[in-house]
Amino acid sequence: MKLLLFGSWVFCYFASLLVLRMWTEAYLRSPLTRSLLVNMVSESRTQQEAHEWYGCHTEILGEAVRPAFIQSYLDTETEAFLNRSAEKSGCLFTQLYHSFVSTLFSPFVSRTSINGYLGRGSMFVFSPEQFRQLMNISQDWKSKRLLDLGAGDGEVTKVMSPHFEEIYTTEVSATMKWQLEKKQYRVLGIDEWQDTGFQYDLISCLNLLDRCDQPVKLLKDIRRSLEPSKGRLVLAAVLPFHPYVEIGGKWEQPSEFLVVQGKTWEEQVTSMANGVFKEAGFAVEAFTRLPYLCEGDMYSDYYHLDDAVFVLRPEE
Repeated sequence: MKLLLFGSWVFCYFASLLVLRMWTEAYLRSPLTRSLLVNMVSESRTQQEAHEWYGCHTEILGEAVRPAFIQSYLDTETEAFLNRSAEKSGCLFTQLYHSFVSTLFSPFVSRTSINGYLGRGSMFVFSPEQFRQLMNISQDWKSKRLLDLGAGDGEVTKVMSPHFEEIYTTEVSATMKWQLEKKQYRVLGIDEWQDTGFQYDLISCLNLLDRCDQPVKLLKDIRRSLEPSKGRLVLAAVLPFHPYVEIGGKWEQPSEFLVVQGKTWEEQVTSMANGVFKEAGFAVEAFTRLPYLCEGDMYSDYYHLDDAVFVLRPEE
């Protein structure tokens, strides 16, 4: 009887998702209408959304931080990620399977771990060209050690790794660690990377500060672990800044809080530069505004948040 009830639930679940999906633009019955809609969405994305994703009102920025702003644009690598995400979103039965597994395990497994198991939900922070522009380096520039904190599935690590001889990563999720090891990145423990006996030329902390239980301690550990003369921190933060920590599939408040003031993206950037980073012993060398993109699902081709991406240098 229990097996019959479970089977009925699974059938109803997939049927409801299928009906919902059939109403989306990917399944419009008229090929002409579908083509027109896709073109309209694409054109809207490349014009209106691109302006919003990368725009900055520099006159609102603080005077000290204003000269460090670098204007970014929608490039071919970003477009390629968006197109791949749209293709994956259109795979109906794959998306139905992903949705079912996520619903089944989300009460007791973190969303990050579920994504790692399914191989979905890859993030896009910057393209190789955007990374080089932000770092002010050439395509042939090389250095010794990179540490990517909270590296996820390693897709963003791949953007930075060609410039370094040694690649180190950290990750809490067991399934994401598995993804990183498949890419042959060395995975360090979350309490190991600070005490390896060597320092790093670049540490990346991408969209981790607002998902970390002790962000103040994290910034101090990063500063201590950087090579003092040439070491740099690449830090991305979603703005507006809303910190919370995922614990066993639930969202909790962090034990340490960073004071980030202001309502607009520009005001919060200024507050982080003059407050959070300065108190942690960092100066802003460069920063830009980029969309923090995530692969979509059966409801949306992709998801995005507003990122501020900084290059920070240690200060005495």
